[in-house]
Amino acid sequence: MVTIKSEHEIQLMREAGLILAEVHKRLGEEIKAGMTTKQVDRLCEKLIRSHNCEPSFLGYEGYPASVCVSVNDEVVHGIPSDDRIIMEGDIVSLDTGVIWKGWQSDAARTHAIGKVSDEAEKLIEVTRQSFFEGIKAAVPGNHINDIGRAIESYVKPFKFGIVEDLVGHGIGREMHEEPEVPNFYTKRKGVKLQKGMTLAVEPMINAGTWEVAWMEDDDWTVYTRDGSLSAHYENTILITDGEPEVLSLLPEEKKLYNVR
Repeated sequence: MVTIKSEHEIQLMREAGLILAEVHKRLGEEIKAGMTTKQVDRLCEKLIRSHNCEPSFLGYEGYPASVCVSVNDEVVHGIPSDDRIIMEGDIVSLDTGVIWKGWQSDAARTHAIGKVSDEAEKLIEVTRQSFFEGIKAAVPGNHINDIGRAIESYVKPFKFGIVEDLVGHGIGREMHEEPEVPNFYTKRKGVKLQKGMTLAVEPMINAGTWEVAWMEDDDWTVYTRDGSLSAHYENTILITDGEPEVLSLLPEEKKLYNVR
């Protein structure tokens, strides 16, 4: 069942989103070549707990870390390791969430480490912008598939692959709630959007094929079947009586991207 949040619940989710936005800002400032992915995880957990929050990913369905660190052809759910060193030229997706007073926020960013290829830069840019194109359709009266249609319409001309095996989701007291939020057009309209709904919209875009697979040795890490690069961008949003409110961006980021 899709839940409609009260004004009090929305305010707590705003607070959670601002905390998560600050965590992502700090991670983006600190991540660099030579770090291990486990060092990124330790930093993320420290930052989350410094705000008196709980890391929502840690222990979720057995996941062993506070942040998913996915490098290059890894799409999502990369498990941090002391053996994985981040290299110059890598692209690294960080997906993490916080629990604040019982309410969740979820967001992801992909970072270029030093100088990266033109293809990698374009992929990161298109993935990020596809989120903002998608949420233009996140208004009352539209349906869930209008968001996916907007994302696909933006991405398609770039000849990139939109991951279809993983989708966005509702969010609130639980990290994953109804409804599913595909990043591509579906014939099924999905639920009608209403004021008070909160969603995690998260395009996952590959430089090559849309097809992905799961690593057999950990059952978590998702990677591109053709070895192409992948990028991920996500925010928690609130459906309002007009344009959506992005809960997991800082005020200066909202100004930069011209969103509510």
